[in-house]
Amino acid sequence: MVAMETLLPLLLLIPPPLPPAGAAPAARATGPGLEERLFQQVRDHFSFETCGNETFPQRYLVSAKFWKKGFGPIFFYTGNEGDIWTFAQNSDFIFELAEEQQALVIFAEHRYYGKSLPFGLESTQLKKTGLLTVEQALADYAVLITELKQQYGAADCPVIAFGGSYGGMLSAYMRMKYPNIVAGALAASAPLLSVAGLGDPTQFFRDVTADFQKSSPGCVTAVRKAFQQIKDLCLSGAYDEISSKMATCNKMSNKGDVYQLFGFARNAFTMMAMMDYPYKTDFMGHLPANPVEVGCEQILAHTDPIEGLAALVGVFYNSSGSAQCYDIYQLYQSCADPTGCGIGSDAEAWDYQVCTEINLTFNSNNVTDMFPEMPFTEAMREQYCQSKWHVRPRAHWLQTNFWGGDLKSASNIIFSNGDLDPWAGGGINSSLSPSLIALTIKGGAHHLDLRGHNPADPPSVTEVRKLEASIINSWVKSAGMERAQEKRSGASAGRWL
Repeated sequence: MVAMETLLPLLLLIPPPLPPAGAAPAARATGPGLEERLFQQVRDHFSFETCGNETFPQRYLVSAKFWKKGFGPIFFYTGNEGDIWTFAQNSDFIFELAEEQQALVIFAEHRYYGKSLPFGLESTQLKKTGLLTVEQALADYAVLITELKQQYGAADCPVIAFGGSYGGMLSAYMRMKYPNIVAGALAASAPLLSVAGLGDPTQFFRDVTADFQKSSPGCVTAVRKAFQQIKDLCLSGAYDEISSKMATCNKMSNKGDVYQLFGFARNAFTMMAMMDYPYKTDFMGHLPANPVEVGCEQILAHTDPIEGLAALVGVFYNSSGSAQCYDIYQLYQSCADPTGCGIGSDAEAWDYQVCTEINLTFNSNNVTDMFPEMPFTEAMREQYCQSKWHVRPRAHWLQTNFWGGDLKSASNIIFSNGDLDPWAGGGINSSLSPSLIALTIKGGAHHLDLRGHNPADPPSVTEVRKLEASIINSWVKSAGMERAQEKRSGASAGRWL
């Protein structure tokens, strides 16, 4: 799960008032006045020895363009598994809302991702990964918010957390763990249940299949046929024919290569289902509008199912159309997340996280889904994680530490999900209380609501954004009234002393 259309650079940047002490110069600018800064963050929040006394530069982005200084709320994006600019450039809804509600906007980068590396370029090496936990990341955000409120003269300004996917989980967790700091949270496409090991391991790829089925019933039949033909060719040892039809750069020579091909292909379907937006995007790959529909058109246009499958996966892997072949080992690297970790150092960090606290033991079985049978059991995960990272996953820790599905004692969280998003099945899809509100976006893919307004948006997302804006505004007003009441109570108590 790695999870947004590019903001146009402004000719004029409006710097934030009272720049934080020791701020790094803005390295680049985008969108409504965003500036890049560094904060000296505590390396280990839960130790008073060694690392507890050390710091590392945590990157964050800030825009005060719309802020009513000292009074407007703070909209804080809880960064997830990647470069923070990627999320800032694909979350225009936050800026649209900030303009409406006169908010200060902050996007904080997650430790071990992007440039926020506690041990520099060695951060994802063995024995350097121990401080990569959900708990440490949340503590980073809590400390950063507290310090920035002081620096910006924003002590009385309510904070609303925003996040999508893993970032959405973190925004919900921030409200649950630090309700003294965060007044409410929008958790978009946050798979809180599946990551805690709750739910059906067949759900994810079943729902990816359902997306393609909805687009064109003949599509799923063609996909099944293509995978079956590859399997049959493999059993007869016809690896050259598979290589030729799937246009792999290197000739396949064994069952291991074919299994890698299956993972490579399945990953393309996953990404196209997640990013099935009604307009062209450059979030986690360059994709056309309605990529699921485009992919189905590709496979159905070919008489040979395997060649059709090669064309379909090309919608994701060969968007430019310039690639002559697929390097299946370079383009897709298997890891402890069967939905894909991506490639590069951020992928390594995510692989470690899904080997420790975050459970993603999804599998495809070729019965409830259209993919080849690719099991991924707890035992397989344990074996992989022990070998790769020398760690053993704690399958039930998130249920214990972040409540699993028993969230009713929390408050002020919006759980939004799109019905096209395969992650939705692992999230909260029914309201749990008047202030734990589940919203469904009909025709919506992965955290579509966080993206900015687009003429191609389905009507449902427009309505959901309006509702989210209204709920968030009510939280901000309520928090402001509570703060004013506390001040009055404090003043009257002071008179009696």
